[in-house]
Amino acid sequence: MTPGPVNPADEIARHFMQHGPAKLGVAVSGGSDSIALLMLLADWGAAGLHVVTVDHGLREEATREAADVARLCTQLGFSHDVLMWEGWNGQGNLMAAARAARYALLADWAQSNRIADIALGHTQDDLAETLMMRLRRGAGLDGLSAMAARFEREGVCFHRPLLGIARAQLRDLLQERGIDWAEDATNADARFERARVRSAMSALDLDSRTLAETALALRAARDALEVCVAQVADEAVTLDRGDVLIAREMFEIQPEEISRRVMQAALIHVSGAAYGPRGAKLGRALSELDRARTLLGCRIIPQQGHLRVTREWKAVAALCAAPGALWDGRWIVEGPAEGRHVAALGEASLGLCPDRKATGLPAASLMASPAVWEGERLVAAPLAGLEAGYTARTVRKWRVASALMRL
Repeated sequence: MTPGPVNPADEIARHFMQHGPAKLGVAVSGGSDSIALLMLLADWGAAGLHVVTVDHGLREEATREAADVARLCTQLGFSHDVLMWEGWNGQGNLMAAARAARYALLADWAQSNRIADIALGHTQDDLAETLMMRLRRGAGLDGLSAMAARFEREGVCFHRPLLGIARAQLRDLLQERGIDWAEDATNADARFERARVRSAMSALDLDSRTLAETALALRAARDALEVCVAQVADEAVTLDRGDVLIAREMFEIQPEEISRRVMQAALIHVSGAAYGPRGAKLGRALSELDRARTLLGCRIIPQQGHLRVTREWKAVAALCAAPGALWDGRWIVEGPAEGRHVAALGEASLGLCPDRKATGLPAASLMASPAVWEGERLVAAPLAGLEAGYTARTVRKWRVASALMRL
């Protein structure tokens, strides 16, 4: 027997484990999904609810829709803010750029208001549509897995408590209460991929619930695989002054998918990239581990008994920061700051560090390491044995599972 629809109110309580955060932001566009989320959170009695609408400035109707959300919030007694995006330059993928901007704006708004959690109105239909879009692009397990019910970005925890609820069910709820919502015309505009996917699903009679369950099953499989990857990494990976060392004996006996993910996590850790390299590029690197390779702004260097993943000098050659500030997204160099700056040591300055060989770090690692300069004069290179009153520490933490994919 096919189980009946899930109660949305129960899903809200289950997701937040009965008791929500003291302050909860909720992103409301004015569409049915987010309006329904707002009403469900209000029913649930979420304390300290703060509503925010992102206006991407791409549709004339957006200003009116934001005003409609503001009126609803006034009726419900909730605060409401509108965030404007003015960064579109007409280049690249519009939807991807808008999505990235939306999360950046939301995270900045949350931090400014000391809000640690934001609820989003993604539904079962979004799981199904995303699965189809990624399937069309030939995505693998990571891409086809369901989006996370919780994820962290820029220090803010985002929540998707309605992934088990169909859009039609939410619209029924709103209609029963006589609450209107905005219809985004781009949802039916064939110029956009999601609109085309929705049309194709309808024409093929593909059930959103079944597709969503498939995405969730793939997510469970990926989560199980990541546990195995983390276990292998615990035994095979060590950190060495910003570099990642992978024990070859342990690494090379693993199934290809596990070794690929360990290397991907190492590359992400060193580079700070949001995503790992494409499968084909990584596959070529893993097939030739006996020679040094450059990938994702990193160098993969074979050494006795292990592989060293270090930063590529060219990737950091133009970076500059003040002492005490973050350099390359992971290093903090501490010491006298006046008139001095932090930049990469570089190859030409290796000879100015007479104790560099005693550090045990290869030249590639030292070249990309942080050094202190006064104009063009080298003052210090802590990782190369030239301390001169300065210390360098990395602030990036080693993580495996969460580094593999952020959705």
